[in-house]
Amino acid sequence: MTLESQLIKKEYYQMYINEQESVQPIRVLGEAYQEELQKDLPDLTSIRFAQGEIYFHNRDYEAAIFKWENITGELELWARKNIADAYYESGLLSNAEDLYLSIETHNLTLKTEVSLQLFSLYIDREKREEAVEIIKKTINSNPDYPNVTDIARAYFEDQQDWANAIELAVNEAKRTGSTDWYDTVNSYVKKGLTKSLNPNYFTQAIFELYSLDQRMFEELTTSLWRSYQDKESYFTWLKEVNHLLLNLDLSRNLHFEFLSELHYQTYFGLINGNFIMKTLEDLVPDLLTNWLRLSVPKHTVLVSAAVLSWNELFPTSISMSIVSEAENLISETNSNIDELEESLNLFEAIISWAKTKDMGENNHLKWVVQQLNDFDTHHLFITGLSGSGKSAFVNSILGEEIQDSPTSSLVMFKDFEELNIYEITDHETIKLADFTHFQERMDRRRNALESIIEFQQPFPFLYEQKLTLIETPGLKGSHQDRYEVLQYIQLADTLLFVIDANAPFTEKEKVILSQINELAPDIPIHFLLSKMDTIVNEQEAIKIYDEAKSKIQTYLPEAEVFAYSSQYERGQQLLELKGFMQSITDTRNIADKRLAKLLFFIRTTISRLLQKRIDVENQLIESVRWNEEVVMKLNGALNQLKDTEAQKIKAITRSYRTIKESIQNEISIEVPKILQECSELIAEDSNISTIHIELNDVMNKRLQDYLEQEVMPKYYTSLQEWINSSKEEFAQGQEFLDEMAEGLNSLYGEERIKPLCDFKVLDDWHRDTDRMTSRFQLEKVNILLRNTPSQFLLKSAGKLFGALSQNKSLLYNKYKDFVKNDSYSEPTEVVIERFFQQFELFEKSLERDITLFFRQPLKILNEAIEESLSQISANQDILKKMNTNPEMFRDPLTLFEVRLRQFEWATLAGKGVHTIY
Repeated sequence: MTLESQLIKKEYYQMYINEQESVQPIRVLGEAYQEELQKDLPDLTSIRFAQGEIYFHNRDYEAAIFKWENITGELELWARKNIADAYYESGLLSNAEDLYLSIETHNLTLKTEVSLQLFSLYIDREKREEAVEIIKKTINSNPDYPNVTDIARAYFEDQQDWANAIELAVNEAKRTGSTDWYDTVNSYVKKGLTKSLNPNYFTQAIFELYSLDQRMFEELTTSLWRSYQDKESYFTWLKEVNHLLLNLDLSRNLHFEFLSELHYQTYFGLINGNFIMKTLEDLVPDLLTNWLRLSVPKHTVLVSAAVLSWNELFPTSISMSIVSEAENLISETNSNIDELEESLNLFEAIISWAKTKDMGENNHLKWVVQQLNDFDTHHLFITGLSGSGKSAFVNSILGEEIQDSPTSSLVMFKDFEELNIYEITDHETIKLADFTHFQERMDRRRNALESIIEFQQPFPFLYEQKLTLIETPGLKGSHQDRYEVLQYIQLADTLLFVIDANAPFTEKEKVILSQINELAPDIPIHFLLSKMDTIVNEQEAIKIYDEAKSKIQTYLPEAEVFAYSSQYERGQQLLELKGFMQSITDTRNIADKRLAKLLFFIRTTISRLLQKRIDVENQLIESVRWNEEVVMKLNGALNQLKDTEAQKIKAITRSYRTIKESIQNEISIEVPKILQECSELIAEDSNISTIHIELNDVMNKRLQDYLEQEVMPKYYTSLQEWINSSKEEFAQGQEFLDEMAEGLNSLYGEERIKPLCDFKVLDDWHRDTDRMTSRFQLEKVNILLRNTPSQFLLKSAGKLFGALSQNKSLLYNKYKDFVKNDSYSEPTEVVIERFFQQFELFEKSLERDITLFFRQPLKILNEAIEESLSQISANQDILKKMNTNPEMFRDPLTLFEVRLRQFEWATLAGKGVHTIY
């Protein structure tokens, strides 16, 4: 045992008792102590040091401390450390800590032991930060000291101090190159403890691991890769690991299966349409480069196709050496890809993405792909010019009169055990109730080509021949055919072109065939010469058939021609037709050909979506422009309506007030006359003391009769004329609004604006005027009983002279003159006020009533303006988003095109099947 080992274990005393193991150590040391005292210059340091150890082991810490306190020389610092240990064991932790900290030494072992003791002490005193600090310093100064890193690791794990635990493991893995430490790092990664760390934290460790253990390298790299997935730092990791792999000497011979699989998953995850090109342009080329360098055999074709397709769309982004290697690999390696599943997955991904971008259901394309995936039947596409006899031929094959008029939609006839008829639009699939509804669809001409009909029923001929018939509407021979009728021609495995025997193979038919050949050059075309029964004799029929066949085969050498007539003996013709069908329905390589068609429709889908994006933007721009024009015209109409309303309010109220003023004038003239005429009732024998009371009553009665019998009927008549005049005003207003609405609705293209005014206002006026003019009761007016000076004088004089009963003639004359000559201005005003009192509320409500008349048109115009403004705002917001981030739409479609192209590389190139564009 070395001296340092003895000092560490406090077994320094063993050097005194090695030969006296049977004797108590304390006695041996005591005897040695006495012997040393006998010397001239005794040195008791080492013996005291050893004695202190014996006391320590026997838990006599006080005696141990006493022995160690006076140690000098080489053992002094160890003695001080031991004293601190004794304090520690005695529970005097503060004393122990102070003493440990006071020890300064260059002896690495002593320094490490002191640090480890301090570490334990800090743990006991729950000084976590100090414990971490001291153990990290200890590792930095003496990492190879026995168990020091294991002690630190155990403590960090116990404290769940994963940051320090990971740091320790990574640093030790790099320092020692120990796979055990790399295993520890990997365990932390798998537990998800490293996700928050920057990916470059591990780069150097992984790099060094590659040269140590490539299996471990793959395992740790794979664990880190998976841990960063779905994290913000994922792309940082991908850049970091790509850079790392580019600097390693990778080889496919090393069979990095997990890394190859991760590259596969990552690449397809990146190009699934959720990321823009700016994010991927610096990432994918390196990813593909590394994937090709380390790929396993099952990925060789796939990664090669990915490299080639990416290089096609983004030339020079991948080094030419990698591109050349990919070209060699793809030509030499057999593909083991599930081609149909991969292509269907790609199509589904595009359709799902389109739906999230509000680009419609694309139901037609879904249906087409579904039909291409049906390998049990051969698709016979039947077309021809309108009137060629196509529908009659289809009926004869199907065995019944399915169609009694030319078809207006694309119709697929399929053999099935029961009747099912579906109408497929781009938005939905509708099951038609019965055959009658099918006939109604066939008779429909408007928008008929927007629907596809799938007709399922037991069809013996189709069942025997394993055929599905696809009949098109009759062709017109125009360029529009390719967009309306022939857009689904890629559904065809074989095309049967029906021509009329009376005018076979015309120039118009050649033009159509040229279009078909341009759209689908790989689809075999054959011909049916129909209406042969209309030819006068057999020789002429044979001549026509031979001439037509010669023309056709000059144009299409491999085309077959079949002469057909609905009047021929059915059994024999059907037998010949079966032979003809068998000769033209070649099923060789149908799966590969269908795959090419499927990829064509995927490419078509991408193109349509790109065009739809342009169309949507143009539609939004046009919608904004149109709505702005609508708002301008609606605001103009609204202002005109308000002007009309104001004008009608002015005209109608003015007319009413004119009538009122006329009646007022008449009353103001007639009332004084009526009152003045009452003077005739005054006679010399009248009781002068009460005459004013009698006259006042008579005057009120005459006023009541006048107002009720003369004024009110006249006023009623005037009001009815006024209401009729107002009705004409309202009618003019309604006529103006109708003309205005006609102009606005022509802009809308529908009856959107219906400005119906409220003519019930006139009924209300009739009711109110009838009620107010049906009867009038004048509240008694004080005419002669008022206290004006003249009246007061006359009334007083009357009482005086009446009491005297003398010479009343003069007074009567005066009284009569007063009644006859008074202006009666005040009573007249009172009468007018009371007469029109019940009409005041009516008059005040006229403006409100006229406003109510125009309320609904105003509401409609305001709502239309608000709707258009809302539409403008919504469309402008959408346009802003589209123009702010156009790559959010364009880039995913570009990536879908990359996937399509790499799939074509991986599948069709090696089979000699041509890609359809």
